[in-house]
Amino acid sequence: MDYSKTVNLPTTDFPMKANLPQREPEILKKWEAENTYEFIQNSRNADKLYILHDGPPYANGHIHIGHALNKILKDIIIKHKTMMGFKAPYVPGWDCHGLPIELQVTKKLGDKAKDMSKAEIRKLCRVYAQEFINIQMEEFKQLGVLGNFKNPYKTMTNDYESTIVKKLGMLYKEGFIFKGKKPIYWCPTCETALAEAEVEYNDHTSTSIYVKFKVDAASLNAVKGVDKDNTYVVIWTTTPWTLPANLAVCFHPDFEYSAYKFGKEYFILADGLAENFASETGLNKGESIKLKISEIEALSVNHPFIDRKSVVVFGKHVTLEQGTGIVHTAPGHGAEDYIVGLENGLDIFCPVDHAGKYTDDYPEMKGVHVFKANQLVVDKIKQDGTLIQQKEISHSYPHCWRCKKPLIFRATEQWFFGVDKNNLRSEALKAVDSTKWIPKWGESRFRAMIESRPDWCLSRQRSWGVPIPSFFCKKCGKNNMNEKSVLFFAEYARKNSIDDWYTEDITKLIPADTKCECGSNDFSKEYDILDVWFDSGVSHFAVLDNWPELRWPADLYLEGSDQHRGWFQSSLWPSIALRQRAPFDTVLTHGFVLDDKGKAMSKSVGNVVAPEKIISQYGADILRMWVSSEDYRNDLKISYDMMKQISDSYRKIRNTFKFLIGNLSDFDASKDMVEYSNLTDLDKWMLDRLYDLNEQILAAYDNFEFHLVYRKIQNFCAVELSAIYFDISKDILYIEKADSKNRRSNQTVIYEICETMLRLCAPILAFTTEEIWMFNGRKGTVHAEKYHILNPQYKNESIQEKMNNLVVIKQDVMKALEVTRKEGKVGKSVEAEIRIYVKSDSIRTQLKDSGSEIARFFQVSKVTVCESEESSMVKYDFSSVSADKAEGVKCPRCWNVYDSKEIGTDLSHPELCRRCTEAIK
Repeated sequence: MDYSKTVNLPTTDFPMKANLPQREPEILKKWEAENTYEFIQNSRNADKLYILHDGPPYANGHIHIGHALNKILKDIIIKHKTMMGFKAPYVPGWDCHGLPIELQVTKKLGDKAKDMSKAEIRKLCRVYAQEFINIQMEEFKQLGVLGNFKNPYKTMTNDYESTIVKKLGMLYKEGFIFKGKKPIYWCPTCETALAEAEVEYNDHTSTSIYVKFKVDAASLNAVKGVDKDNTYVVIWTTTPWTLPANLAVCFHPDFEYSAYKFGKEYFILADGLAENFASETGLNKGESIKLKISEIEALSVNHPFIDRKSVVVFGKHVTLEQGTGIVHTAPGHGAEDYIVGLENGLDIFCPVDHAGKYTDDYPEMKGVHVFKANQLVVDKIKQDGTLIQQKEISHSYPHCWRCKKPLIFRATEQWFFGVDKNNLRSEALKAVDSTKWIPKWGESRFRAMIESRPDWCLSRQRSWGVPIPSFFCKKCGKNNMNEKSVLFFAEYARKNSIDDWYTEDITKLIPADTKCECGSNDFSKEYDILDVWFDSGVSHFAVLDNWPELRWPADLYLEGSDQHRGWFQSSLWPSIALRQRAPFDTVLTHGFVLDDKGKAMSKSVGNVVAPEKIISQYGADILRMWVSSEDYRNDLKISYDMMKQISDSYRKIRNTFKFLIGNLSDFDASKDMVEYSNLTDLDKWMLDRLYDLNEQILAAYDNFEFHLVYRKIQNFCAVELSAIYFDISKDILYIEKADSKNRRSNQTVIYEICETMLRLCAPILAFTTEEIWMFNGRKGTVHAEKYHILNPQYKNESIQEKMNNLVVIKQDVMKALEVTRKEGKVGKSVEAEIRIYVKSDSIRTQLKDSGSEIARFFQVSKVTVCESEESSMVKYDFSSVSADKAEGVKCPRCWNVYDSKEIGTDLSHPELCRRCTEAIK
């Protein structure tokens, strides 16, 4: 008889080969056809809300690997919270306005763009943004992300744009919005103002110079010993082009200064930098004369090449890090210079236009770009004999985030959000305290940014964005924007179109009774747009307040760590100003994705790892698994080779599910489950391990430690299941009678493992777990399920202690069996018998009391527990073991070796052991 046909081998059509690139699109179609997202939300209508507010990606280009990381992390959290019993809606959004889209549109238009109106450019920008919203939406769906893609938020819809303007009006009413002339980051290439979040710092080579400012002799009368006709204040600067705007020289009120003799001249320097100055310039330092603060205050200083005075002022921003301890001050070209200028009544002088060229205010170089003017200014100083030294230095310098070109500081009239109005900054810092930060270091980083950030420049000199509804009196030039006019236009934009600002007469866009103080009602519009960070920064108002399934505030904001200075800040300031609290309870940040060498990805370098390529080759679940395997709190590395490794790990998990499913093919949980009290110790131990795993993984999900989820599932599949439980269970599952108590006991545990693991893996392996759910013929979706509830009695510490002893002893047994196998005495371990000794009396008793089960656990045919250590035994870590070929007869069905009296107990099957004979009757 062919006894192999009587064995209960796993029966399942569940494919080992995943074919994810082919299977995932089928599941996506199912989700679309069955409105799966809506089904999930409807199943949670009575449950508590959990709100993750989506930071909007920019609607420009295909998604990159950073987008994939971000969206998958969000989706894992949403799916986990749903399975925890929350209603966790996910409304995706897109940031639609801004310079990058406008540049792409005008680049495509070429010279035609110059002849087109702002309204025409805006129309094309709107079409462009929508095209990429559609593209990115499909790409996000391919990642396995479930969300309200039928009604996402877009910053360019009427309702959203109206909300932007409305919040601007409310902030204006509360005194946070003002117009002022301040030096701000300005991109002369893009010809627009920039916010702090739009500035990048890159290496740049600058011309550094030491320049001498002549001191009037009469102002030195109180200073004894100096040559009054040859005394100079010396400054050091890396921006020679700002010298035409110089109005002052700034000393520190607490530093000590002296007039040092160099040749026939006296240079006024800070004592703390005199030696460094001499070393840098190579000049020989002679005698010095200490200056009193009163003597410094009395100095009358001349500009080095323009016929005007440079006022002596004092400021605590002056340092002794480099230079001379005296700072060249141009209030129109520096934040600290501006503050000192205001304190001392200086003009905010800026002789540079929007293109970065000198204006009529410096006629000698009118029309010259400031960066080209650097050397011209140096030549001028040299010609006038006031240059001490010129040198090229490489240093970190602000650059434009978009065009990557160097920026300048330039004072212009702009609209600002005042971060110190109404005690706002201190309130923002309190909100930092009340927010949970993941990782924890995000708190100190964010706090430092809040403490040091300047007023928020809201104006942008571009076409594609939300217009600031500012207007001027044609008669007197006064700006007449106020909260009433802003809120009027907000409502107008909601009912009509915000684009009308560019096409309709001003009288339709402001309240009918609007009049200037001078009595005129003849107005002209301003055409600056709002910073797009303001657009996305009010998203919590525009979205959380208006989507019926959402609520304000959000439980979680999750973005890249660069958003500490971006979206997190632009969201916080309006929220504190209008609602006196942060719009989030928790802020989570992730690192950047780098190549496998730790370098930033670049198309020109050729090291880009594209999500679509991974999905088409391996499947989205592999990409999702990679996301879960990495500690996102740091920068992450990725390569296509890493995807191969992740695929191997995935196969182990898929193999596990195939084993579980195959061995449950004849098991009906409604009637075949075995009571816990009737389970074997091994089965109880497995349930104890499963119970712990479930608790640990749910805790890891709750703590957003997805890399721990990945590791624990991997280890559980590889160690507890594959190496121990499955190997041991095969002797029961395959050999015992199909409906025997032992086999049903095993299947009871396997059922619990399958149901638990299926749900634990679902937030990460979105497609595979849905495939398993569908394979079992279940309706709906696994993603609408809650986590499997395990009986608390499964947590059994006494069983755990007892079985843990056996597990560590088995490691010694395996070592002994491997020696026997290498000696050629046995093939499979069931052909062996072992003799074992342990020092502990209680453990020896435990081994003896286990009876035949201990042989099954060690996967041998016979176990003899000895009372003393024998000479043939090898001493291992926990026990002493000897292994040899088992004496007796091998059963051809189960392959175990038995005493001859256990074989042929039934004449119909003379070759079989007693157990196998019973199994096939």
